[in-house]
Amino acid sequence: MNKFQIISDTNYKSLKIKKKIIKILSKEKIKKSNVVIVIGGDGFMLQTLKKNKKLKKSFYGVNSGNYGFLMNKFSNKLTKNLNKAKLVNIFPLEMKVNTKNNTRRSIAINEVSILRQSRQAANLSIKHNSKNIIKRLVADGVLISTPAGSTAYNLSVHGPILSLNSKKISIAPISAFRPRRWAGKIVSDKSEVVITNLNYKKRPVSAVADNVEVRNAKKIIIKVLKKIKFSLLYDKNSSLQKKIKLEQLRKEIN
Repeated sequence: MNKFQIISDTNYKSLKIKKKIIKILSKEKIKKSNVVIVIGGDGFMLQTLKKNKKLKKSFYGVNSGNYGFLMNKFSNKLTKNLNKAKLVNIFPLEMKVNTKNNTRRSIAINEVSILRQSRQAANLSIKHNSKNIIKRLVADGVLISTPAGSTAYNLSVHGPILSLNSKKISIAPISAFRPRRWAGKIVSDKSEVVITNLNYKKRPVSAVADNVEVRNAKKIIIKVLKKIKFSLLYDKNSSLQKKIKLEQLRKEIN
């Protein structure tokens, strides 16, 4: 007996694809067990993964959004593609944020962004396993990215694209003013990155885990959370690794 679940966004295009998928799966069988089919865009996929982080299942995304980097294209050969799909395991970042009044925790599959809240640039210190990476960064912010997220916002701020099996995370400045030429740093995924707001009263910053924001952050501690693993399925000829390599090639050409 097939064990699959369909989670769909509520827009017209997603619901139309959902009807087609239900029709296909009513006639054909999936060999893989415990599959969750997610219909939507990248944002909806991130939201779905976080809501279902305790499920011991594999997630197969079907794109109904724009870019759909984390997703697969819809095909009438869905069953065949699913049966031959390649499995990729990714690990999220854990963001722990200390504010004046409390401590908040959240996870990020793509990135954690530290962003200025006012017209004034942020003043931040960045440590890696208690060692200073940079004592004082004056910038619009800084971004810590996973390999899976390195082609998203990280790429837009000129951060490095990381291979999925690199066991690294990226630290990239956002519009650095001082030091102006600081290009960021790549560190081990075993690292604990600590970012401190050096002037939180006058220059407030927010910390954002994918799309979950905590304002007025004083200190942000970020590390890879190995106890949570997301298993994603990709069509044989469009794996996540291949998509990342393609983005690397595009970056080199540009």
